[in-house]
Amino acid sequence: MRFPNRKLHTAVDGEDPGVSAHFKNPFVHELRFTPLQKLKIAVMTVTLFPVRLLFAAFMMLLAWPFAFVATVGRSEDAVEPLSWWRWLVDLVLKAIMRAMWFSGGFHWVRVKGRPALPSEAPILTMAPHSSYFDAIPVTMTMASIVMKAESKDIPVWGTLVKFIRPVFVSRSDQDSRKKTVEEIKRRACSDGEWPQIMIFPEGTCTNRSCLIAFKPGAFIPGVPVQPVVLRYPNEMDTISWTWQGPGAFKILWLTLCQLHNSVEIEYLPTYTPSEEEKKDPALFASNVRRIMAKALGLPIIDYSFEDCQLAMAKGPLRLPRHTCLLEFARLVRRLGLKTGVTDEVLHEEASIARKLCGSRLDVEGFSQYLKQPMTEAVQDIFSLFEEHGKMDVREYVIALSVVCRPFKYLETIKLAFRMFEAQEDGAVVEDELAVILKTSLGIGDFAICDLFRAIDSQDKGKITFDDFCRFLENCPDFVEQYQCLSELIPQPSRDLTSPSESQPSTNGFCADFSPRDPNTHSAAHSKKQD
Repeated sequence: MRFPNRKLHTAVDGEDPGVSAHFKNPFVHELRFTPLQKLKIAVMTVTLFPVRLLFAAFMMLLAWPFAFVATVGRSEDAVEPLSWWRWLVDLVLKAIMRAMWFSGGFHWVRVKGRPALPSEAPILTMAPHSSYFDAIPVTMTMASIVMKAESKDIPVWGTLVKFIRPVFVSRSDQDSRKKTVEEIKRRACSDGEWPQIMIFPEGTCTNRSCLIAFKPGAFIPGVPVQPVVLRYPNEMDTISWTWQGPGAFKILWLTLCQLHNSVEIEYLPTYTPSEEEKKDPALFASNVRRIMAKALGLPIIDYSFEDCQLAMAKGPLRLPRHTCLLEFARLVRRLGLKTGVTDEVLHEEASIARKLCGSRLDVEGFSQYLKQPMTEAVQDIFSLFEEHGKMDVREYVIALSVVCRPFKYLETIKLAFRMFEAQEDGAVVEDELAVILKTSLGIGDFAICDLFRAIDSQDKGKITFDDFCRFLENCPDFVEQYQCLSELIPQPSRDLTSPSESQPSTNGFCADFSPRDPNTHSAAHSKKQD
């Protein structure tokens, strides 16, 4: 697989600049330190880090009694006039939280623009979302956020959370997302009586290299929103917390080991939706994202949390950073080709593809195979697989299986063997295994020679799926061990103990409450995010 030559990604100014195929995967973050930086971190670890960590913990504990007193007897369904003592508690908590961030190295928080009043913009949309440090503007404004209902039961933290009057999403209530949207509408239409609601519309953390697709939840109420952009202009990015990269504690440790951490918060002008945007939350979200991307100088890419699942999948076939499968997932989602894709549908597709293995398709034939009109998206999918103007539809089925079942890599490999194997012995040859593994990883080059020899221990010149599985048990890291790729594959920062487990929730502190996209379907379609 390879990126198509046509221009794929949208520019910040509305034109199409043609981003390089070697774009930066937004769900991957890699840190590399010079010897001098390693020495500084070592010194800070035994000097500054423990002091900052203890002080930050002390500030959290100090804030708890104030938050507890302020929430005693307060109704969760109605907002009361702000009494003088609750106003005083609000100031004290803001001061304590500011002291906590100061102790963590965030000595100056640069604020640009004018924050809108709750009556002017009931909802604040914050992007890019890259870390739990994005809580800084929340503690500065004491704006409400959307959080998991389970958060309020956490000692200390739950009391602090309840003080800002969040909107809770319950994972056990099937109607919770609908109720959450209705609650946000109710608060947004209160003429400024309720605190503003701060929402991170991306729904998960990225490395801030682009703005991914905005979920529509913040835009469903159809009220004016104020876009707010975040920047961390530091020499070394110890802030980003993505699924492939440093884990949560490592990010905290490295950030507290920095002498100073810069953060900028910019409030953009309030965006009032048109009548068309009020009726179409997706259009509303897209237009706001474009404004925010222009302010940040970042490209906008239509990847989503569902695409992030590909980066989260753990196992021998972890995807490399520059995989084409993210682009493939975006395109098939755009065409609705993931809708209704089950294991049975994939097996039917595989049977059809096996029958077509002798004839490679041109773009018109591929369009007919998909039962789609000839569009740019169809041509882009074709370009991912084509060689000399033709493509093997079996590669498309393998890629579709990967993006629909990212945590079932063995099922994908088994399906691929079924399409390529010889009828007489169920075996594949070296070139066929190379195609299977290249497509499963979404790459253009794969060094197969040494790996195939290792699997084909009896020197038959061909292997079966059982041979591959036996080899996999003894050598699960074969991609790295046999240097099949020119780059190392990063490890996910979250531990997924089994490739067939349900997908985990988003790595952000705000819960996702947007209605589910009917065009987003996988083998675990009914399972939930945050």
